[in-house]
Amino acid sequence: MTRLRLVPYRELAKVAEAAGFRWIRRESSHNVFKSDSGRIVVIPDHGSREIVRPLLRKILRDIGLSPGEYHSILERL
Repeated sequence: MTRLRLVPYRELAKVAEAAGFRWIRRESSHNVFKSDSGRIVVIPDHGSREIVRPLLRKILRDIGLSPGEYHSILERL
C-alpha cells in the first residue's frame, strides 16, 4: 500500500481542481467543491497544518482518485 503524502489545504484544493472540481463556497473553515457531474467534496482549511491521513483518504475517495493518481497530480503541480 502506498503511503499518502500529507499536504495542507492549499495543495489539496489544487488537486481537487485538477480532478475537475471547482470551489463553490466556504462555511467556517470548510470549503465546498463541486464537480460538473454534481459530486460534492468538503475540504477543511486549517491554515498551514497538514490534513491528517484518515481524512485525506476519505477526501480522495470522495473525489474519486486512487493514491497513484493523487501522487501523479501532486508531481505535476
